[in-house]
Amino acid sequence: MKTLLSSEDGAGDAGLNTVAVHAGERPDPVTKASSPNLVMSSTFLADPDASFSAEGSHGDDAYFYTRWANPTVYQLEEKLAAMERAEAAMAFASGMAAVHALFFHCLRPGDHLLLGDVVYAAVSEMANDLLSELGIEVSRVDSSEISEVRNAIRENTRLVYIETPCNPLLRLTDIAAVAEIARSAGARLAVDSTFATPVATQPLKLGADFVIHSLTKYMGGHGDAVGGALLGPEKDIAEVRRKAGIRMGGVISPFNAWLILRGMATLPLRMRAHESAAIVVGKFLEDHPAVMHVTYPGFDSHPQHDLAKRQMANFSGMLTFQAARHSELPRIFAKELQVIHYAVSLGHHRSLIFYIPTDEILETSFSLTPEQEERYRDFAGDAIFRLSVGIEDPKDLCADLERAFAKLT
Repeated sequence: MKTLLSSEDGAGDAGLNTVAVHAGERPDPVTKASSPNLVMSSTFLADPDASFSAEGSHGDDAYFYTRWANPTVYQLEEKLAAMERAEAAMAFASGMAAVHALFFHCLRPGDHLLLGDVVYAAVSEMANDLLSELGIEVSRVDSSEISEVRNAIRENTRLVYIETPCNPLLRLTDIAAVAEIARSAGARLAVDSTFATPVATQPLKLGADFVIHSLTKYMGGHGDAVGGALLGPEKDIAEVRRKAGIRMGGVISPFNAWLILRGMATLPLRMRAHESAAIVVGKFLEDHPAVMHVTYPGFDSHPQHDLAKRQMANFSGMLTFQAARHSELPRIFAKELQVIHYAVSLGHHRSLIFYIPTDEILETSFSLTPEQEERYRDFAGDAIFRLSVGIEDPKDLCADLERAFAKLT
């Protein structure tokens, strides 16, 4: 099914704004509708010789059952693949469903997973429990330290999984360097690029084998649809679709796919607005007496700013800050903020802020060595506020924060 700006049509030559708008989409041949159709049908008319089994042939029909494939979902996957310059993509019901599919595709009992020591909490928790119970060895490494990654690789390492910038610290990993280490060891590298988006970083071009996205965040961008995606080689994604998609069933709703597809058309524009606002808000926070420290990859003060400049074409809208009287602020923020929402998640058009105490997250989500815990505290102190800066006028965001800080008495 050839689409606008598919790889054979020269998507690699088109600008990212054009790809975001047009890739994967086509006018409806019957109604001539310009916008992508939303196809909510769960089933499709079948070839009379079609097999009932997913392992059988379905003739020339493109679609058979929506758990297997859907026209709206397919358009989303085409757009994702074009933006990441990937051979193929598969959309899932959530980012965690995509991670689950990746792990079960790459790992078997007795295999070793080398996991970044600070990744999305649910991924870390799955490694703590489910993977260990299945006989998969898991070890954690500060992936920002390349020598430690090299030393942690084993003969049975099958997958290296990193996140950059990582959630919630905004610590970075040199993707190209880790990719070279993984490749030389016969392992594969997966990168969660949710914070960066393909506007900032395209990990496959830097040597990664797979890219993970929580589509709930920047890709959808409006906080109204949950989804995830796995991108990589066509052969691998076809196998993931057959096993994880058809058999495990963690596929995305066509309606959510349609919402995310719509949101992705403005992703490059939104990311520029997020970055621009984050710089203004971050500088306001750096100068505020209630704030001790701000972490943002776009600032010289970030210890990996040079890497950020090499690896990121956009510094995104995520920042964290530490405050001396941090334990008092969550209730103040929840009550007083009028523009910024005190809520979890990130990457929405509206700004979101949430409190992450260090002791709590280290106890509940991460299983770190004392040295790794110390490095975590180097970035987070006793607690951080994770601020996802939206696309509002930054002066209004600063005024909103100032109004809340003024309640500290």
